[in-house]
Amino acid sequence: MFGPTGGLGMNPSMDDINLLQQAQRHQLVVTNLGEEIDLEIGTGEDEAAFASNSLIGGTPREPSTGEHDETKHMVLVSDLPGEDNQDMSKGQPSAKRKKKVVKRWREEWADTYKWAYVDMKEGTARIFCSVCREYGRKHRRNPYGNEGSRNMQMSALEEHNNSLLHKEALRLQTASKDKIVVDKPIYVKTLMSKSAGSIVEGALKRDPNEIEFIQSVQESVHALERVIAKNSHYVNIMERLLEPERMIVFRVPWIDDRGETHVNRGFRVQFNQALGPCRGGIRFHPSMNLSIAKFLGFQQTLKNALSPYKLGGASGGSDFDPKGRSDNEIMRFCQSFMNEMYRYMGPDKDLPSEEVGVGTREMGYLFGQYRRLAGQFQGSFTGPRIYWAASSLRTEASGYGVVYFARLMLADMNKEIKGLRCVVSGCGKIAMHVVEKLIACGALPVTVSDSKGYLVDDDGFDYMKLAFLREIKSQQRSLRDYSKTYARAKYFDEVKPWNERCDVAFPCASQNEVDQADAINLVNAGCRLLVEGSNMPCTAEAVDVFRKANVLIAPAIAAGAGGVAAGEIEELRESNSMQWSAEDFESRLQEALKQTYEKALKAANDFGYQKESPEALLHGATIAAFLNIAQAMTDQGCV
Repeated sequence: MFGPTGGLGMNPSMDDINLLQQAQRHQLVVTNLGEEIDLEIGTGEDEAAFASNSLIGGTPREPSTGEHDETKHMVLVSDLPGEDNQDMSKGQPSAKRKKKVVKRWREEWADTYKWAYVDMKEGTARIFCSVCREYGRKHRRNPYGNEGSRNMQMSALEEHNNSLLHKEALRLQTASKDKIVVDKPIYVKTLMSKSAGSIVEGALKRDPNEIEFIQSVQESVHALERVIAKNSHYVNIMERLLEPERMIVFRVPWIDDRGETHVNRGFRVQFNQALGPCRGGIRFHPSMNLSIAKFLGFQQTLKNALSPYKLGGASGGSDFDPKGRSDNEIMRFCQSFMNEMYRYMGPDKDLPSEEVGVGTREMGYLFGQYRRLAGQFQGSFTGPRIYWAASSLRTEASGYGVVYFARLMLADMNKEIKGLRCVVSGCGKIAMHVVEKLIACGALPVTVSDSKGYLVDDDGFDYMKLAFLREIKSQQRSLRDYSKTYARAKYFDEVKPWNERCDVAFPCASQNEVDQADAINLVNAGCRLLVEGSNMPCTAEAVDVFRKANVLIAPAIAAGAGGVAAGEIEELRESNSMQWSAEDFESRLQEALKQTYEKALKAANDFGYQKESPEALLHGATIAAFLNIAQAMTDQGCV
């Protein structure tokens, strides 16, 4: 079922199944076109190279109705086979050659026609996608190369479905009703009851453009379907839960070292406080937006509710990019960020913590400005105090916790992590600490990755190699430099590590880093267990592949609870003026992860998911967290 995939295309059987499912779920209508549409009717304004190429048949013009079948199909000369190019250069009539080429293309692009329609754009007829109503070369980009060519290894429909713009539009269903006839608003609707589907439909209507948040809502509602079916009261609770208690969006002006003024946007979403004060990360990354802040806040709410502690969930950050900035520039930005945020933070309001782009340096600057503005030292910031108080494992806790959780799962399978080959993505704080703990447990971590590619060392990393990796990253060098020192290591550009042979996978980079093709690669590579170190690292399609292949998944809201536990252990230690050794801290951390694991399995069993099922932990963790929040929200009334 799971054939190998690569740069040349998808597995044929899975490709057919996917196309059939897509066709069944989204019956799209073509308007005022006749039977065929040429997807190359005009040059895309977003592709300069395409605009500069010459077209067959002379100067392009808009076809009349009568000439529709003969003149609307124009093909790039560069896309034709070599012999065809030679024939064309010999002066053969272009119309005859064009007609022959079009005949071949019509069959190949047949499935695409029903996904498109013609409309006028600034006085010019363009071919638009029926789902997202966009046009242009970029919209039809073939992710496997050979863009626009009739020799490509993917069907036209699959190329269309893999384009980023189309995926976004299809997921959110933003197209107008006269262009689309859809019997199911989202792909998981076939598995949902009517009441569960209404929750997702409501979220789609309210926030149609928030891709990441809608995805997290879909996954959670899917996991809660049996809970909602058992008690319809939870429909109202879930609808209230999905609307954050408070969303703060603000301007962050700051001055760089050259005296130039910059403005970024800041976010803080305090999602739910039914169980206690908010706790969640601050992320500095260019991609940061309100959708990501809400998705992270929602995930943090579930993660905190699943933990043994009484905490609400929040998240935030800014689209500021700290890479390449000096310490003074980062300090000025953090101070400006906190000038707005300090009034919403405090021991009983919000407990910020580190996230992507925010480490101990940034947290120190943020806390310093908070202390200055609030006039008190007590601020419950997690991160900078590790240097001022007794030593702890606060920084390592999130990464260590992911490995502890993997050990708990393997123990129930009567296996040990020792000797297992592990692939890890990312090279940030969590990823590095995952590698560190894997080494300590006797496992064989073989990969790390960054935004440009991944590094594999088949001999596995050890403590000396890990120290070298950290030195490389601290100097902002490329992971490629590692292979210059260790000759057996290889660095691969613009690819992810999921085709490497492995027993356990640890995605620790970012959301949606494992897509359907990556999941198939992992299954084929021998992966039997996937432990999520980052929030929502797998797309819904990838999760379906793992489920069918019986690969167990440890969801981030459970496996990533180490950071939550460490923050509360640190709070308890400081409030009681206690001195704990690193061993005591680690022992308490392991106990907190064990409680989280057992709570998720119990919830799964209560609602009919067997322990050995790939959905047990995935759904059980969400169920346990939601029931905890729902009880608190019910007790507190409609607030």
